Amino acid sequence: MRPIALLQVFIAGGLFGLGLTYATMVQPEVVLSFLNFNDFGLLLVLGCATGLTFVVYQLIPKIRKAPLFAAKFSSRPANARSRTLLGALVFGIGWGLSGVCPGPAIASVGAGNWPVLYALGGMFVGAYLQGRFFSAK
Repeated sequence: MRPIALLQVFIAGGLFGLGLTYATMVQPEVVLSFLNFNDFGLLLVLGCATGLTFVVYQLIPKIRKAPLFAAKFSSRPANARSRTLLGALVFGIGWGLSGVCPGPAIASVGAGNWPVLYALGGMFVGAYLQGRFFSAK
């Protein structure tokens, strides 16, 4: 990756982490409260993120001829295989039980929430096992 691209990725990741921290998604208690239908504050975050993403995905191809790091815009065909659905199910169960999603977990460690390292460790073990035993070869 070119140095300028690496810098852009670093800045985007930092902004993403700041947004997650500001939205309190780095606190598993807040996420679990949302998932238990006790606090709907994250629904506003979800709605704003979805709306902004929709608008950006509609506008950017009209403004730019090509993305920053590719020759042209393209999309992949959607294929919901059983492995994808199983992975989504495991991800959702893990998120619901722990209140920790991978992106916010990394930002949470940056915010000083050290117990989240246990959940991150579990994520890394799961990623390793998936790559070791279930990846397409």
